[in-house]
Amino acid sequence: MAAVNEWLNGYLEAILDVGSSVKEKKNDGKVKNFAKFEQEKHQREEKLFNPTTKYFVEEVVNSFNEHDLYRTWVKVTARRNTRERSNRLENMCWRIWHLTRKKKQIAWDDAQRLARKRLDREQGRNDAANDLSELSEGEKEKADANANANALEPFKDNNISRITSEMQLWSEEDDNSRNLYVVLISVHGLVRGENMELGRDSDTGGQVKYVVELARALANTKGIYRVDLLTRQIASPVEVDSGYGEPIEMLSCPSDGSDCGGAYIIRLPCGPRDRYIPKESLWPHLPEFVDGALGHIVNMARVLGEQVNSGKPTWPYVIHGHYADAGEVAAHLSGALNVPMVLTGHSLGRNKFEQLLKQGRLSREAINATYKIMRRIEAEELGVDAAEMVVTSTRQEIEEQWGLYDGFDLKLERKLRVRRRRGVSCLGRRTPRMVVIPPGMDFSYVTTQDSVEGEGDLNSFIGSDRAQSKRNLPPIWSEIMRFFTNPHKPTILALSRPDPKKNVTTLLKAFGECQALRKLANLTLILGNRDDIEEMSSSSSTVLTMVLKLIDKYDLYGQVAYPKHHKQSEVPEIYRLAAKTKGVFINPALVEPFGLTLIEAAAYGLPVVATKNGGPVDILKALNNGLLIDPHDQKAIEDALLKLVADKNLWLECRKNGLKNIHRFSWPEHCRNYLSHVEYGRNRHSTSRLEITPMTEESISDSLRDVEDISFRFSTEGDSKQNGEMDTAARQKQIIEAIMCRVSSTGKSNASYFPGRRQRLVVVGADCYDSDGNIAEEDFQAVIMNVMKSVRPGIRSGKVGVVLLTGLSFQETTEALNSFQVNIEEFDAVVCNSGSEMYYPWKDLMADADYEAHVEYAWPGENIRSTITRLAKVDDGEENGIIEYASACSSRCYSYSVKSGAMIRKIDELRQRLRMRGLRCNLVYTHAGLRLNVIPLFASRKQALRYLSVKWGIDLSKVVVFVGEKGDTDYEELVAGIQKTLVLKGAVEYGSERLLRSEDSYKREDVFSQDSPNIIYAEKSYEDCDISAILEHLKVS
Repeated sequence: MAAVNEWLNGYLEAILDVGSSVKEKKNDGKVKNFAKFEQEKHQREEKLFNPTTKYFVEEVVNSFNEHDLYRTWVKVTARRNTRERSNRLENMCWRIWHLTRKKKQIAWDDAQRLARKRLDREQGRNDAANDLSELSEGEKEKADANANANALEPFKDNNISRITSEMQLWSEEDDNSRNLYVVLISVHGLVRGENMELGRDSDTGGQVKYVVELARALANTKGIYRVDLLTRQIASPVEVDSGYGEPIEMLSCPSDGSDCGGAYIIRLPCGPRDRYIPKESLWPHLPEFVDGALGHIVNMARVLGEQVNSGKPTWPYVIHGHYADAGEVAAHLSGALNVPMVLTGHSLGRNKFEQLLKQGRLSREAINATYKIMRRIEAEELGVDAAEMVVTSTRQEIEEQWGLYDGFDLKLERKLRVRRRRGVSCLGRRTPRMVVIPPGMDFSYVTTQDSVEGEGDLNSFIGSDRAQSKRNLPPIWSEIMRFFTNPHKPTILALSRPDPKKNVTTLLKAFGECQALRKLANLTLILGNRDDIEEMSSSSSTVLTMVLKLIDKYDLYGQVAYPKHHKQSEVPEIYRLAAKTKGVFINPALVEPFGLTLIEAAAYGLPVVATKNGGPVDILKALNNGLLIDPHDQKAIEDALLKLVADKNLWLECRKNGLKNIHRFSWPEHCRNYLSHVEYGRNRHSTSRLEITPMTEESISDSLRDVEDISFRFSTEGDSKQNGEMDTAARQKQIIEAIMCRVSSTGKSNASYFPGRRQRLVVVGADCYDSDGNIAEEDFQAVIMNVMKSVRPGIRSGKVGVVLLTGLSFQETTEALNSFQVNIEEFDAVVCNSGSEMYYPWKDLMADADYEAHVEYAWPGENIRSTITRLAKVDDGEENGIIEYASACSSRCYSYSVKSGAMIRKIDELRQRLRMRGLRCNLVYTHAGLRLNVIPLFASRKQALRYLSVKWGIDLSKVVVFVGEKGDTDYEELVAGIQKTLVLKGAVEYGSERLLRSEDSYKREDVFSQDSPNIIYAEKSYEDCDISAILEHLKVS
């Protein structure tokens, strides 16, 4: 124990030393940047130490229990004297002791929370399994046999997802004339086609490279006409290159010379364009990105349709979201356009959340505040709800990472797969297909010499004396070799971000403590780009500081290279240098989701050593070109590196295997697998019902001229009263009949007719209820009448249409409007039951059957009806706290009445329990929280607005929505986006927000930006507000 405390005291002394040196530097004023850094850090809560101090504290907290720390504190206290150093040491012990206690308490609380969640998830999955087990005996036997066969699949040696006999391989010969349109989405980071700034920050890494190369590869695949990669537009020349502000960038030229084919980066606004925003802060701006992307896709569908589809819109073949933020965007676009969605997580929030909780350094609240982790997890859950297919890199990702999510269970997925193959009902359950498709690699930059066996070593490029260069060396070679005393020794290469998870310090310790390895090899660490370590993020500066300290500790000067800068275009040369020296590539990360660098290294003939945690397991099974290690085992790292460096026969065998099998990870192979899986899993096809209003050069006044002509003709030729005037009712009837005849004569059906060529839409979405959940008639009537009065000139001119969005049923809506003496025919559309039903007053109040079909995706129907009442009430809630409200129910909406004061679950809790049972739907509390509407997954008032925007050809930026200061639980979704939202003061007194989210979830500011320029807050009450002046300012008249 004495030795243990001596080691502990050494760390505490080091903490004091670092603190003293920092204090002296700050007082001397010699390092202004560091002083500024210290000042900023001091102002932040819970960031009490500089990076080096933080490392020592973490070592103490993670390595010793509180009893050791307490004994050290007692020892210091017993020897207390008046010296400042002793007092500081005592205080430091006390603080670290409390840190360890806090860590244990956090770990205990979160372990209890996770245990409860596991029980809930297990209960949900058991319920689903019990429901799905109700088969006939014959079906049971066959289903069990198929399930057992499928259960063996993950353990087969071949890690690459096998195309089953039921799946047709993508054929370039047969599909050359398909002219498909593919949309990829990757929102965050800096995305461009050339000179990618990989490693610039945590948002601009391997994902950026992957999506750009995927876009190019798909565009080069026969049958694919155009690929759009949608990302965020950033016009901030001070922070980033001006190219990131360009709205369009071509990635590849069309092979046929057409104007629109090929691959493109499309940059769309997402929050302030003049600032670079990290991904954790982008969440409130995503609705704006969704609406902008929708406008772009609709315009492109029209253009491509004219070029390659005989004038019919060419909808996307698939919409593919990358990472959680893009997954949420893709889900909303998929629902608005009714086209299939694919999701790739890249890295997952739940996995990160559990790792951070286990570390115990941050509380649940602190993690959520720093990483917006709950917002990210909900986006990933929505992506799972909406996706037809989830692409993963490894089976480990499916079983150990996606398995943490409420919306996916591997056993349930297999049962549903068996039932679909047998043609047996899935009882409303649905889960996406998880497929393993390893990322592709571009091997075009790999020269023939890179794969030639037995090529000479570095002597073929430089002599024994480096001053005698035999040829011009790449600049990065010179930059690396200047570190080495003997550059001819084999190079152990590690390439990653300076992130603690990459475990570079353990690698450096292994190298420094193994004398045999130091004699045989050099070590090259490519850890991103840096100018000044002190100006980097806390985690990066901590890693780099420890790297420098360990190099000094083991006296590795002349044996370790750590260049400050490298270009992305120089990475191939770095691999080549390692291969020329007969070196080894190592990835010692604690967890590696995939490991693209391992494939890159194999392409240059480098054997690899890789972590056994994550994707490298599957990669090495496929390539058979290296060794797996436990990243926590320093000795295992030493042995693996020494084995490959010392045994030249083994090195050569690994090199040959890697080069022989690398084709499995080529982009053409990836695209063939990808498109085959997409085609096989397309349960939904691009909708043929959703038609875009034809664009004409005819002005609005011209388009109404025929109506005016008809009106004039009837006024002169029609039946007249005795005074010569025509009867008003008869005249209106004749005009309507004539218009309908004219529409029919053009060959257009009533289903495709629309109420005039509107230039703008005005939408009433105020949720006016009293405390009993009844319609607040006075408020609702005043809002509608004021809005109608303000826009009536626009209605008469045919330029402005009015839409009503409400949580009321259709019957309740018509009764309310009749009681207000409001002519329902003045509305172009009435959307009821929280967005699940749409009616057109100009079509005899007919329901839009196309819209019902549009939103029916994943709708469980009757299978969910009785489940809601059971799951919605809390465990100790009263039995009849929530009951079905039959008069408001319809085929696309089940309504439930909530008893006042009843204990019921909030939206996020109820949705979680439904997901665990494989049931996907949208939930909305309305009527001041006293009614619950259960509707299809993609039915909502905002999605209904997007549907009308597409169908009627009205851009969402030309829509004005009137809401109150609160509303139903879909209020946040309704007000966000590129439309103008006018918040009427005092229009809504009772909302349902209290039933939206639990306390430990994300906040409203993570959903939409309340200071958005698109949201206008009326200064006066809705009764006194001059709506006409506001609409005139918005150019709505």
